[in-house]
Parts: sequence; structure tokens; C-alpha cells
Amino acid sequence: MFDRFFPDRYVASTYVIDFEKLYEEGVRGLIFDIDNTLVPHGAPADERAVRLFARLKDIGFRCCLISNNQEKRVKTFNEPIQVDYVYNAHKPSVKNYLRAMEIMGTDRESTVFIGDQLFTDVWGAKRAGIPSILVKPIHPREEIQIVLKRYLEKIVLHFYRKSLNGKKG
Repeated sequence: MFDRFFPDRYVASTYVIDFEKLYEEGVRGLIFDIDNTLVPHGAPADERAVRLFARLKDIGFRCCLISNNQEKRVKTFNEPIQVDYVYNAHKPSVKNYLRAMEIMGTDRESTVFIGDQLFTDVWGAKRAGIPSILVKPIHPREEIQIVLKRYLEKIVLHFYRKSLNGKKG
């Protein structure tokens, strides 16, 4: 019942992902959410984000930001990192996940999505057939509608962890 919302992986932070290993495994395109995935909600791209995207480009990845935010937010965030982006994406709608892959020239087998929300980010990626990595939110300050969704996410994550423990046994 809840497995439609389960990520393929769940990690502490975007910044601990072994991107070199993903590249070795054949991943060539990375789709990122912005708020609470790369920086706190509403924050500009910080030095850590700028360094990450420089590293990802050096590795050989194509990157695309996909955000439900309006263009001004996404464009401003993107100025120091300079990757492709899709704004007003209506996640979990599949359309703009597919558009991001088209922009990057990748497909479902060579793309991974990285985000912090189950019901928008992960579910949208899953519906689009793209593997996903869920990261813990960077900062607790969020808009009220997200705060409310976090309570439901805790229930789903309980069952996700339970399913992982079942696989180990």
C-alpha cells in the first residue's frame, strides 16, 4: 500500500551520496529538487551547492533542477551553478520528469532523481519510472503544507524501514 511512495535509497544528505559510484553504475543524468534537498527552503545556492555541481560536471553528469517553485526562485538559485532547470513543475506530475530527461539527453535507466519529499519528489520519480534517492530535509523550517505532509511521511517511512528490515532477514 505504501510502497508506491518508497524511495530506492534513503540517505542523510545529498552531500553524502557517492556520485562517482553512480557514474560507474551508468547513471549520466541527475535530477534535483532544490529546497531542503540542496539548501534550506528559499535559500540561495551556497558554496557547498556550487562545489557539488562543479564536481558533478567534472565527473561527467548532466544535471537538471526540477522545482514546483516559480521561475524567479529557480533561476536565481541556478545562476551560480549553471545547470538546466524546469520550474513550476507540478510534481508529482510525470510530465516534467520526462522533460528533464529529454533536456539532459538521458533515459530512465541512466537517470536518478534526488529530493527530500515522498509525496511530490519520490512519488513523481517513481511514476515516471526513474530511480530515486530520498534525502533528509536540510532544515526544519518549511511552509505549512509541507509541515503537514511530513507527518504523513513519517508513517510511510516507518513502513519503508520495516520493509528494509524484512529484506535483511
